[in-house]
Amino acid sequence: MALILAERRSYVAGSWVTGDDIVAVENPADETLVTEIAATPPTEIERAILEGRRSFDSGVWADAPATDRARRLHAFLGHVEKARAELVATMVAEAGQPLAFAEQSQFLSGIALARNTIDLYLSMRHEQPSPVPVDELTQHRVALSILCHEPVGVVTAITPYNAAFVLALQKIMPALISGNSVILRPSPLTPISSLIFGSAAEAAGLPPGVFSVVVESGWAGAQLLTTHPAVDMVSFTGSTAVGARISAQAAPTIKRVALELGGKSAQIYLPDAISKAAAGATAVVARMAGQACVAATRMLVPRDHKDEVLEAVSRAYVNVTVGAPTDPATAMGPLISAAQRERCERLIEQAVGAGATVGYGGGRPAGLDRGYYVEPTVLDVPDNTNPAAREEIFGPVLAVLGYRDLDHAVEIANDTDYGLSGQVYSADAAAATAIARRLRTGAVNVNTALFSAYAPSGGYRHSGLGRERGPDGIRAFQEVKHLVIGELR
Repeated sequence: MALILAERRSYVAGSWVTGDDIVAVENPADETLVTEIAATPPTEIERAILEGRRSFDSGVWADAPATDRARRLHAFLGHVEKARAELVATMVAEAGQPLAFAEQSQFLSGIALARNTIDLYLSMRHEQPSPVPVDELTQHRVALSILCHEPVGVVTAITPYNAAFVLALQKIMPALISGNSVILRPSPLTPISSLIFGSAAEAAGLPPGVFSVVVESGWAGAQLLTTHPAVDMVSFTGSTAVGARISAQAAPTIKRVALELGGKSAQIYLPDAISKAAAGATAVVARMAGQACVAATRMLVPRDHKDEVLEAVSRAYVNVTVGAPTDPATAMGPLISAAQRERCERLIEQAVGAGATVGYGGGRPAGLDRGYYVEPTVLDVPDNTNPAAREEIFGPVLAVLGYRDLDHAVEIANDTDYGLSGQVYSADAAAATAIARRLRTGAVNVNTALFSAYAPSGGYRHSGLGRERGPDGIRAFQEVKHLVIGELR
C-alpha cells in the first residue's frame, strides 16, 4: 500500500506551526495508531482568525480579479492532484474507507467538484440590476439600482470524519473563489488528509492569512472558531446536536451559520419497483458503512410485499463483503470508532426491544476480531415510532417499513424531525415525481442520483440551514449589497 501523507503540522496564515499537544489518529480497521499530529496551539488558532481578518480587510484576496483567484485555485487543486496516491492511502488508513470509495467518491469526485465550482462561480453574475420598476426609479431620481454579491468575510469551515476530503472541498472552494478568507478545522478523527490543503495553499501562492488548516483533539479550538468576533460565518457539517450548539455559540455575535446536519431519509418503492429494493439496501451500507447523513436508512414498501423485500435485502447483505478496506474486494469497512460501534449496537438492541425483528446481521462479523465492524443489518420494523425509524444510527442498519397506500408512504416519510434527502422508485417516473414533490426534504432522487457542483444539497428542519453546492451554495458565502446611484442636485 502507498505511504500516507507525511505532513504532521498545521498551516496557519502562510506558515507551518507545531505544538506540544498531540492528536493520535487511529486506524478503525485494525485499532492501530496511524500517526500522531501536533495539535494547533490555541494561540495559533486565534492567530489564524486574526490573520484571516487582516487578509480579508486588506482586500489582497477579496478585491483581486475573480479570474486571478480562479487561476490560483486551479493551481491549488493541481498540487492536490499530484498527491493522489498518498491521499487515497491516507483516507483509507484514517477513516477505514474501502479503496474504491476513497479513490472515486472522495478524491476524483472531490477534484471534479472543486474545479466545477470555480467554473460555476465564473459563470454567475455577481453584479446585476435590481428589479425595481422604471417608474419608481425615475420617481426617486435613481440612475442605477444594482445588486452586488460580495464575500462574507472570515469563514470557519468545520468538517466531519465520514468524507473529510470531499466535504472540505465542498466548503473551502466556494468560500475561497468568492473572495473569503477561510479557516478549515477537520474532525480530530480524520485530520491527516486535510493537511494537503495547507501545502496546496502554499504551492499556489495564496496570500498569507487567506487560508489556514488547524488541528485539535477536542473542541476548545472549534468553540473559539464559532465565537470569536472576527469570524463572520461558520459552515458546519455534522450531527444535529453539535449543529445546535454551534448555532448557540455563533448567536451572540450574529454570525452567519450554514449547517448540513443529520438525516433519517426514506427510500420509497412503488409496487412496480420492488425488484430494485435489494440494490437500494446495499447502497445504504456499502462503501461508507452507513456513515452518511444522506443515507436512506428507512425503506418503505407496500405491506403485501414486505416479506419479499426483507428476504431480498437479507440475501443482498449476505453478499456484502465486509473486511479490510485495503482489500479491493471489500465493499464495507468499519465504523469510525469504538464509541460509534457501541452506539450502533445499542440502537439495534433498543429497536429489537421496541418490536423490531432482525432479518440479517445485528452483530459483529465473524473473523474480524480487531476493528470497529458491525454486520450489515436489516430490521423488520413494525411502525415509524421504532427507534430504528426515528434515530440517526450512522451505521450499517436499514429499517424496512410497510405502507398501506401512497398517501400512507408520504405520511411515514414526512414523519421525522429530519429532512435532508429522499428517494422514490417506479417505472412510472411521473407517478414517482408526484410523490417526490410531496416529501419535506432538501433533495429527492427519483430512480437515480446526482452529486454535482451545479446541484444543491441541504436540509429542512433538524437537517440544517442553507445549501451547499450549486448557485445557492456559492451565494451562501456572499453578502448582498444594494447600490443606489443618482445625480447630485
